[in-house]
Amino acid sequence: MEVWTGWLIFAGLCFIAEFLTEGFLVCWFGVGALVAMTLSFFTNNFVIQLIAFAIVSTILVLSTRKLGKKMQAKQVPMNVYTIIGKKAVVSTAIDNMKGQGQVKVDGDIWSAKNEMDDEPIPEGAAVEIVKIDGVKAIVKKI
Repeated sequence: MEVWTGWLIFAGLCFIAEFLTEGFLVCWFGVGALVAMTLSFFTNNFVIQLIAFAIVSTILVLSTRKLGKKMQAKQVPMNVYTIIGKKAVVSTAIDNMKGQGQVKVDGDIWSAKNEMDDEPIPEGAAVEIVKIDGVKAIVKKI
């Protein structure tokens, strides 16, 4: 196998890995491999090719680091975590000792537990959802 085919295969693997990962990094190693492949047509010295690969890849990674950080998506709460911090109304009295209680938030009914274990919350009371524990909303009385 010729050296240039090795560089080409490595570059292809880097580009495939870039599609499979979340970020903006691996493709620069692919570009470095393409530069080393091109250089292999002019010299058979593998050390020179490897140095060119390392220099080009390093320059590209360092020069686009800020761009990569900007392209990363900000974490947005999804699914059940969107209700944390919202106000809700107790639809079934919450009593942790009896293992009962429900709240209504955004039109949905959730099983609920009181943040304070020994304090029941009556039906109709306003509460705030402080966290999610499995399938139950943990609430505190407002």
